[in-house]
Amino acid sequence: MTTWLITGCSTGLGRAFAEAVLHRGHNVVVTAREVAQVQDLAEKYPDTALPLPLDVTDDHQVTAAVGAAEERFGGVDVLVNNAGYGYRAAVEEGEDDAVRRLFETHVFGTVRTIKAVLPGMRARRTGTIVNLSSIGARICPEGSGYYSAVKAAIEALTLSLRKEVAPLGITAMVVEPGGFRTDFAGRSLTQSAVPIADYADTAGKRRKEFGTGHGRQPGDPAKAAGALIQAVESDNPPYMLLLGNDTSDGFRAALDALRAEADAWETLSRSTDFNT
Repeated sequence: MTTWLITGCSTGLGRAFAEAVLHRGHNVVVTAREVAQVQDLAEKYPDTALPLPLDVTDDHQVTAAVGAAEERFGGVDVLVNNAGYGYRAAVEEGEDDAVRRLFETHVFGTVRTIKAVLPGMRARRTGTIVNLSSIGARICPEGSGYYSAVKAAIEALTLSLRKEVAPLGITAMVVEPGGFRTDFAGRSLTQSAVPIADYADTAGKRRKEFGTGHGRQPGDPAKAAGALIQAVESDNPPYMLLLGNDTSDGFRAALDALRAEADAWETLSRSTDFNT
């Protein structure tokens, strides 16, 4: 039996992850900013679910959640950094405060939980850290520059972390999902308050009021949860787990485009060294 700490379990993929892990008989610290939203999981799994309030921007709550996990279950074996929300705006439209909150939640919130669990994982010489990213980090759609940026930061951070902790018996991995049928495109999606008309045909097309895909996303959260557990429990977990056909297609198309551009400019790229 392993112990998982999952952030953002009130709805969506976080909720699906928690339910799947509990169903398999493992311990789960189920967290949400409003703990009442996960209380039902504790009632269904009283011996293995520990519901806790957790706002990842709050240092005290992060420390308290990890401490409670250690006291109840002996430590955290798997950390899943899932908490977050979407933000859409053209780069010029993005409000400074909103952008700072986005980075504080996604990037610094992830760093907080990682730093909180690592001492215990290092002491036990085992553990897995899973950080949720998005296909947006790869395809960078118009209107999602800031959201893509926080997810790209998480991916780079995780790859360095993976190299640092591998000799200590700890694994770090990224999960890059595409469109899943959750509340992400509904209540979990925010956007800039004042659109700029010049971006109507680019970023403007992704504003919530013009969205038609919510509730029709192709991804099944329950299947995503099963795939995550399979990857975490494998003998050689990947650095990056792609979830969804849309993600697999978009990821490969983005790689092909980058490679084509690198090839086109290779001569100039290689012309900048000192002549020897």
